[in-house]
Amino acid sequence: MVSGLVLGDLRVQEIPRAGGGYSYTILWPDGLVDEEADGFLRQFEGRGTQRTYAYFLVDHLRWRVREGLGTETVGLLDLHRYMGAVGAEIPMPFGQPWRVPPKRPYGASALEVLAACLKGFYVHQCSVRGVNGHLLGDLDVRRLPTRADRSRRCGSV
Repeated sequence: MVSGLVLGDLRVQEIPRAGGGYSYTILWPDGLVDEEADGFLRQFEGRGTQRTYAYFLVDHLRWRVREGLGTETVGLLDLHRYMGAVGAEIPMPFGQPWRVPPKRPYGASALEVLAACLKGFYVHQCSVRGVNGHLLGDLDVRRLPTRADRSRRCGSV
């Protein structure tokens, strides 16, 4: 993964830990920590999952900003649209592809990890912060789409 300082956008911040290794959090363009993401990512302190989830989550949060959505307003259909925008096969319009060339849509394995990350993130927000209770109920009984859209994987959008 190519790393470098990203200015003017949400970014993942790597933080060296005292005992070695790194922790990861997400920063806003002004350098403030995204408290929602940080609270969720702290559950995975010291594990590789934290890094993976941080990068998936920052991408989702950037999309959410573009769509004008917040934790309080995002719904299950929005999450389905996002999954479609990054490469999942969904039976509905999803808007513009989010991962445009040279980036490729996510494959099946990445979509499964992303779905687990998003579900965990929103369940955490709904449970801990008490917001968006209807989404918590929807996530309890529904799965996010994880089947890769083969037509987009082959290069035709």
